[in-house]
Amino acid sequence: MIIEHIARQETALAADLGRTCALAARCQRDLQAGAAAYGELFPARPFDPAFFAALSMVTAFGSPWASPDELRAVGRASLWIFAVDRLVDEVAGSRAEVEALVAECLAAAETGPAGDAPAVVRFLTDLRDGLSAAPAFAGLRPVWLDRLRRTLRGMVREWRWKEEGAPVSLDEYLDGADGCGSSFVNLSHWIRTGDSWTTAHIDELLSVSDEVQRYLRLLNDLATRERERGQGDVNALAFGAGVAEVTARMNEIRDRCLTLLEPVRQRSPRAAAYLERQIGFNTGFYGLVDYWGEFERA
Repeated sequence: MIIEHIARQETALAADLGRTCALAARCQRDLQAGAAAYGELFPARPFDPAFFAALSMVTAFGSPWASPDELRAVGRASLWIFAVDRLVDEVAGSRAEVEALVAECLAAAETGPAGDAPAVVRFLTDLRDGLSAAPAFAGLRPVWLDRLRRTLRGMVREWRWKEEGAPVSLDEYLDGADGCGSSFVNLSHWIRTGDSWTTAHIDELLSVSDEVQRYLRLLNDLATRERERGQGDVNALAFGAGVAEVTARMNEIRDRCLTLLEPVRQRSPRAAAYLERQIGFNTGFYGLVDYWGEFERA
């Protein structure tokens, strides 16, 4: 009987994993279709097949209870973040170019793009227009625009740090974590899929999301420090923080997140699980590979 019970548990677990993997496959097709619509924004390098597979997996495993249609907003918001991040880090040749890109994106998000707008701007306004069909968007539009602004200004701040080459404390560095765009993506997801409690308590959720964002910022820094050292990108370790200090801060942030999520779990279990899964999935994922598919560690 015990063996039979274990076998049934394993079968059920495998079925759940199978559905989530199928969901990831559907998400990957949608992400690739979305990227194809803005072709020049997504060159084959670094946006290789591994990139789309990785992004679809974190999308699906973050909300395995959702449908492919419900996950379109979070997947495409993530895709847009990667696209604009590449433009800022690898294409822009000056802070003035970055400032101009940020200004154009923010203006278009408010009013709509000009007819000759670049692909990154058109993609952003298409993302906004897709979200506008959600009932929650009208009330949360100012919050969405504010989070977009924080994300883009965070990228400018990182450019300034890189340009100036001045030491940045770990506290100051984490204060600029908006530049990674995680909370902007989460907000887009909740606008599209959140229950009534979630959309009514978005500030409370975003405060936890910001902690998760800081955790992910440091996790990324640990996993990609070799790549970022070669590219000259900003990184907590490059600014003088040691691995032990970064790891200790990550543990502190994770524990704080779990404490903050307890009252959330009682009111919106899926909102709490979504944030916990971001921490858990990415901690495991970054142990072997990062989202830019070209780079792997043995």
